Amino acid sequence: MNIDSLSTPCVLIDIDRVKANIKRAQDYADKNGFTLRPHIKTHKIPSFAHMQVEAGACGITCQKLGEAEVMADAGLDDILISYNIIGFDKLTRLAALAKRVRLTVAADSLFTVNGYNQIAATTGVTFDVLIECDTGGGRCGVQTPDEAITLASTLKGGARFAGVMTYPAAGGTEKMAEKLAEILSSFEKANIAVKTVSAGGTPDLWKAHTVPGATEYRPGTYIYMDRSQVAAGAATQDDCALTILATVVSKPLSDRAIIDAGTKTLTSDLLGMKGFGHITSLPDVLISGLSEEHGILSAKDGLPEIGERVRIIPNHACVVSNMFNMVYLVSGTTVINALPVVARGRVV
Repeated sequence: MNIDSLSTPCVLIDIDRVKANIKRAQDYADKNGFTLRPHIKTHKIPSFAHMQVEAGACGITCQKLGEAEVMADAGLDDILISYNIIGFDKLTRLAALAKRVRLTVAADSLFTVNGYNQIAATTGVTFDVLIECDTGGGRCGVQTPDEAITLASTLKGGARFAGVMTYPAAGGTEKMAEKLAEILSSFEKANIAVKTVSAGGTPDLWKAHTVPGATEYRPGTYIYMDRSQVAAGAATQDDCALTILATVVSKPLSDRAIIDAGTKTLTSDLLGMKGFGHITSLPDVLISGLSEEHGILSAKDGLPEIGERVRIIPNHACVVSNMFNMVYLVSGTTVINALPVVARGRVV
């Protein structure tokens, strides 16, 4: 089947680029002596997770418990959930999951740690815990080394302290390295062994070797790449494996055309860029606006006609994955398979 036979809007995954992206990152990690633990929130597809592990990844990262359950059902057996897990229902599910796989979770508060201690004690399960540290990302994470040490020391029984993790701001590798060095020095002075030092972020993936002490890295978008990664210098357009195929459905003015891909397809993420994606065949045409089901194309000339199709590199591939039930694997313009996005919508 040719891609022209597909109904739009739809997601195309260039399988040759996927394989090349996986290999490039794994080769880099192997050369520099750290492991990869890819974040599956980018693709949410078990077969791609298996492909990453088969290439050499030590395991996978999930952001939510629901994603981890899907991946465990598919046979992935070494999973980090890089998120605070809070509440009786989720802790009960965590315990059930810990009986099935080698599980690691994150924590950045006594509230979270106490929940882990309690569920481990009442169910008899064991799992590892990484203390999340804010090294400049301004999201979750303890703010000082002393806080990290306090949390690590509070873990007990089956909830085992295993190390620290962080997620820096894009471009923040140098600051992350400085703060991690301070954190690790404090643990050493406290005579607490830190087995795992987990960092992440595709924008700075190729700088991971400059982070002293890092034992693993959690890139997500690297498998697909997207326009934001190109802008960050982490990829080229030729590395971008995920594109959206869309059709021009209206051309009300000579300088405006409408495609059948809006916020429910492309997302409204700008990530500091102009326009809501890049049309590979029409680089001078701007995707200037979105509503739910409409994308507005703007240009003084060169706009496509009604019925024409365009392929778009999205600004943010991860969000696109969570909006489609199915993606199509392609090689060139040939469709070779269709894969369900099994972990789509698993945000609980």
